[in-house]
Amino acid sequence: MKQTTALNLLKSGKNIFITGSAGTGKTYLLRQYIQYLKERRIHPTVVAPTGIAASHLKGQTIHSFFALGIRDTVVDNGYVAFLLEKSYLKSRFSKLKVLIIDEVSMVSPEIFSSMDKVLRAFKNNPEPFGGVQVVISGDFFQLPPVSREFKEKRFAWQSPVWKSLELKSCYLEEKFRQDDNRLIFVLDEIRSGEVSQKSQSILEQCFHTELNSKLTATKLFTHNVDVDRINIEELNRLKGKSQTFKYTSKGTAKNIEKIFKTALVLEELTLKKGAMVIFIKNNPEKFYVNGTTGMVVGFENDIPVVKTSTGQKIRVVAEDWTLENDKGENVATVSQMPLRLAWAITIHKSQGMTLDAVQIDLSQTFEVGQGYVALSRIRNIEGLQLLGLNEMALKVEPLTLRIDEPIKKASMKASDEIMVYSEEELEKAHTNYMKSIGGSTNFLQIEEEKKLLRAGKSTVSSDVPTHMKTKALMQSCDSIKQIAKARGVTVATIMNHFSTLKKEDINIDLSKFKPKNLPIEAVQQAVLALEKEGSMEDFGDDGKLRYKPIFEALNGQVSYDEIRATRLFGLA
Repeated sequence: MKQTTALNLLKSGKNIFITGSAGTGKTYLLRQYIQYLKERRIHPTVVAPTGIAASHLKGQTIHSFFALGIRDTVVDNGYVAFLLEKSYLKSRFSKLKVLIIDEVSMVSPEIFSSMDKVLRAFKNNPEPFGGVQVVISGDFFQLPPVSREFKEKRFAWQSPVWKSLELKSCYLEEKFRQDDNRLIFVLDEIRSGEVSQKSQSILEQCFHTELNSKLTATKLFTHNVDVDRINIEELNRLKGKSQTFKYTSKGTAKNIEKIFKTALVLEELTLKKGAMVIFIKNNPEKFYVNGTTGMVVGFENDIPVVKTSTGQKIRVVAEDWTLENDKGENVATVSQMPLRLAWAITIHKSQGMTLDAVQIDLSQTFEVGQGYVALSRIRNIEGLQLLGLNEMALKVEPLTLRIDEPIKKASMKASDEIMVYSEEELEKAHTNYMKSIGGSTNFLQIEEEKKLLRAGKSTVSSDVPTHMKTKALMQSCDSIKQIAKARGVTVATIMNHFSTLKKEDINIDLSKFKPKNLPIEAVQQAVLALEKEGSMEDFGDDGKLRYKPIFEALNGQVSYDEIRATRLFGLA
């Protein structure tokens, strides 16, 4: 299917499944639709199974947005009832009009069903996903979710909810990303299930590739043991003093063990200056998500400072991984640095990345699809150096092969169906859908919104969320006080808006609004003490420390605004 045809289907409000091989423009199509919606004052929600995947479209992880914790089973009625009591979730889901789920291959049937169950409850609507438009994107030739036990059903499409959505399939086939015909040829043959001698010869030549010395090659392996070995070897090559961080915990040994089994957190982490690292937890307020990479550039008071690949310096403090019971109560907590070494990463972890230079070892491939995923991470064959290859590496999931052709046929049928409509009829369908979800259909309003969006602003009209009105003033104002004065609100309100904006867009630049002479050390010490020894009353429904206990711990010597600013700018 062509992108223009798929976009017309999206605009009509249908539930859509967008698929296609690597580089066919799935993310580009989603960006087009997101832009279209924003121009009409509809802000879609984008979720993905991992932080790195979510960051591509400035979205959130599924577990975070739907408040699923670390569970990987279908939520029960008791937990849904617990969520329904949360006012911030009621507000979040009441505004939801369009839900975009990216990288669906990594979404399990259980998590897919949980999203549906939560939305039906909050929307009080028995229709799938509470009746909102659902746009799903991904490639089932990619790897399924990691599971520690055998599961007969591993893909989201195996959930009964998938069929009930009555999705229109959009199978994109025109290549945009890879600029190397040889790489496209190899990937297409792997997807077909029949790899010729020509493809094998192309890959064999990659054993002798000399990578560009100016590029730092990422090493991809199939097994954690190889990743750990390479990372330890690279760490040992670094000179200088090492710092070791050990976890702390609360709860029974059995529950703590469950956290370690389901999360990437380490019992012990050793770092040195110059170490390549990857973040393993989402914290948009501190400018990182699960998958953000960087380098340790030093230590401040034994706390690692990481410079991310985007240039952001982060003073990294311990994060909490929690386990909740069916009532939503915390029964165990593990605290540890949200980092792992990252000279090498597993192929599973690389999903969603696009790399310029990579060394791949496929000699120990143990799961079909791993070779396809690894090879589709690169832009062209010149950026690939193969370290090993086995027969399994060039195979794909038989079940995915079996459904691939029916999806293509469904896509062709959807394309044929929409082609019979005239431009006027399509435009009418698009307008009717936009009216049904409260979007703007006024030409002048849409054109004005386009101008504001191009300028990096947002409309300040009354039907726009208040934090977006604040965002619209960021370019013309030089301080938080200026924005507060222009809006006629308090400084505290503007900082709360900034916090919301950071959650929605982890890449937003707030640096020019950072106040000088903040009491960083005092707030840091108070926060660390309260996180370690504070009572449950010190924490809000979202699990974050309230401002009042910090204020009281500092005996009122630091103002609430100073505390807000210190936390807002990721300094505590």
